[in-house]
Amino acid sequence: SEIEKVTSLDEDRILRRYLDVIHATLRTNYYQVDDEGNQKSYLSFKLNPHAIPELPQPLPLYEIFVYSPRFESVHLRTSKVSRGGIRWSDRREDFRTEILGLMKAQKVKNAVIVPSGAKGGFVPKSLPTDGNRETLMAEVIACYKNFMRGLLDITDNQVLGKIVQPKNTICYDDVDPYLVVAADKGTASFSDIANSISKEYNFWLGDAFASGGSAGYDHKKIGITARGAWESVKRHFREMGFDTQSTPFTVVGIGDMSGDVFGNGMLQSNYIKLVAAFDHRNIFIDPNPDAQKSFDERARLFQLPRSSWEDYDPKLISKGGGVFKKSAKSISLTPEIKTLLGLNVDQITPNDLIKAILTAQVDLLWNGGIGTYVKAELERNTDVGDRTNDFVRVNGSELRAKVFGEGGNLGCTQLGRVEYALHGGRCNTDFIDNSGGVDCSDHEVNIKILLNDIVAKGDLTEKQRNKLLVDMTNEVAEDVLKDNYQQALAISLALVHSGTHGELYRRYLNDQEKLGLIDRQLEFLPTDKELVERKIQNISLTRPELAVLLSYSKINIKSAILATDLPEDSYLKHAVITAFPTQLQKKFSSQIMNHRLRREIIATQLSSTLVNQMGVVFVYRIQDETGATVGEVVRAYSSAYEIFKVDQLYDLVNSLDHQVPADIQIEMLLHIKRLLRRATRWLLRNRRAQLDVKACIAYFAPGVAKIVDIIPSLMVGVTKEYMENLTRQLVRVGLPTAIASRIAGCRAMYTALNIVDLATQNKFDLVESAKVFFAVGAKLELAWFRDQLNANSLEDYWDSIARASLRDDLDVQQRIITISILQQNTEIKNVDKRMKAWMTHYEPLLTRWFVILANMRGATNLTFIMFYVAVRELYDLTKLILQTS
Repeated sequence: SEIEKVTSLDEDRILRRYLDVIHATLRTNYYQVDDEGNQKSYLSFKLNPHAIPELPQPLPLYEIFVYSPRFESVHLRTSKVSRGGIRWSDRREDFRTEILGLMKAQKVKNAVIVPSGAKGGFVPKSLPTDGNRETLMAEVIACYKNFMRGLLDITDNQVLGKIVQPKNTICYDDVDPYLVVAADKGTASFSDIANSISKEYNFWLGDAFASGGSAGYDHKKIGITARGAWESVKRHFREMGFDTQSTPFTVVGIGDMSGDVFGNGMLQSNYIKLVAAFDHRNIFIDPNPDAQKSFDERARLFQLPRSSWEDYDPKLISKGGGVFKKSAKSISLTPEIKTLLGLNVDQITPNDLIKAILTAQVDLLWNGGIGTYVKAELERNTDVGDRTNDFVRVNGSELRAKVFGEGGNLGCTQLGRVEYALHGGRCNTDFIDNSGGVDCSDHEVNIKILLNDIVAKGDLTEKQRNKLLVDMTNEVAEDVLKDNYQQALAISLALVHSGTHGELYRRYLNDQEKLGLIDRQLEFLPTDKELVERKIQNISLTRPELAVLLSYSKINIKSAILATDLPEDSYLKHAVITAFPTQLQKKFSSQIMNHRLRREIIATQLSSTLVNQMGVVFVYRIQDETGATVGEVVRAYSSAYEIFKVDQLYDLVNSLDHQVPADIQIEMLLHIKRLLRRATRWLLRNRRAQLDVKACIAYFAPGVAKIVDIIPSLMVGVTKEYMENLTRQLVRVGLPTAIASRIAGCRAMYTALNIVDLATQNKFDLVESAKVFFAVGAKLELAWFRDQLNANSLEDYWDSIARASLRDDLDVQQRIITISILQQNTEIKNVDKRMKAWMTHYEPLLTRWFVILANMRGATNLTFIMFYVAVRELYDLTKLILQTS
């Protein structure tokens, strides 16, 4: 009878197909049994969703459906190595739809970690109705346990390094032993329960099956999710010239102090002035709070075993404020509340008061609760899928908070975020802001996989392992927060870059869609028509949209890396070491190198670093310009990164937070990105056949280190003027001259590769080679020519390819001329005199070159045809040089 109860839904046909399978199975008396031969109270099926074309997108890779008269549950995975939370769902009729949406969100959230996205949910069907919490939870836990058993019943295990398939099971899928779960809505304290089932099944992951248990990292205790989201909040305010850690600012919030994300979030700064907040029980309003006293009171509430806003000391609430029940028919408004929320009525319903709080004119809206409270104007409440909050939901265009921090999941629809951003609001997405939780869990699981193997071999006791986990808590947290910091910064850099390279991003979106790597409609990304309309209004992609592209870029590059031999590269394979705390690096480096997820960890480290630092379209652009594979791009980028010691430059710039204006910092970082991009392209153009990372670094790094500090003094023309102006600007804001000069000089620093290569191959003096190379650029006005070429901002596809090609050709010509000068008139030691002698020798062809340059200077509009003609004339000169050398 339970099987036949299916209500009329959009997915009715799909659900009926599932239930038909179950019904037929029961009818023919196929059932699962335990080790003693007793029939189990549930049945587990592992399905291939791609065999059911009617299923809504996105299709999981695997789906496990567990049926029981007491509950139904589903677990969806996007890849073999996936992770995500298990939630107690109250949506019995369409819980798969709920879990599917969460799985999609988890996929983009998990871009920063090793596994891809997964999500699971269960619906108890026989909950007690007597209202007793203990009885209720006993039934929920019983359902949860059988759900976990159902998952492990049809999951491969590993015993002594060998795959062991489940008993009494015919397996049609490939080997698939990686299955982890995490706590989610309604199951926050269930990790130990899940791990007890893992132990019961002797599952190879042990207590790494469910992170956050008694021997894991307690997210609420270390506040990692809220602290990670606060990195985004600080980034938004920093770019407004505001420091949340030293200046009072007003906040409204969703949640209460007993909650992990809301509670920890509202303790991240002593300068928070929380003027209003609400949860499912109460509405809290404090029109003019004392920042320090209210902070102390929030801290007190947070320490209580359970608390609500009704526990807030009323004596500490400012005049006109109070705590009101959501169940009240109406609430009387004081003059102070009216002023705070811009209301002009004396009485208001709780729902309308919540709407007023959400749209209050404050500095920050902090979401640390459960529910979707913001949508786009064009969306209907029925589109949102959260009926509970239909009567309090507002539109993104109505939000007046300067910043929206998303510590909680799904507080805003994606279209709502975009609408808010298009109206001047500052936000990312929930999967960016609150990724600290899943990142921390991933660190825990990877560490436990490592240490559990060591424990199994007798080289470590379980007690020692647990102590190690505790000792490493702070370092793990710092690593996670660094990821949050870098992702928020990466979106800021992409926002600036997409504003000047809109056509590049449009092409990227179209090509990714054609390749099936991103579903534009599913991810609410703008169409070409919308992008054109925005361009007319001088609007580019928004931060929420760039957040989606950032995540997918990481996902797709990680997947491409795993399809290559990059994780086996003698240099890059050491990236696995940096994914672990220093204590483990020192004690167990050899074991880390043999980690079960070594390849996946390396791919994650490489893709995350590359995209965070180089942006969404970097690999796409380099491939477009050079035809290189993803593997070749990663090798060239990794070589350039080490050759120029870019990590030191990034750390230096990031250390200047609140010392240097944020826009100056971003400009500095864009200069570093430009250096890396040009160096990567140069290596692909000139060293692709020899792109062994370790050998490449050994070949170039010593020479680059020798001349990198003298290059700024050798620059000429517009490049020199720009560098000097930027250097002065950086010095004015507090940077030492040497550091300012180094950052400003990044614009031409990639030429060091050319200089080192020509000097090494021809056995020239390195410093002399550098001087001649830049003298050629000055005397033949190649520096001016290159500056004009770079200044041409046409965004047509072929124009961008032409510009890159011309730059490469110019580098080749300058190199040939430099070698010619260094080989001739060796008795002349003065660079200027040697240059003059060489120019006299090739005067006829040089005269023609200078005439063309003069014509270009006099032109009102420089076209790529003119650049091509000029480079052709230069080619005639270098051809003669090669013929006579």
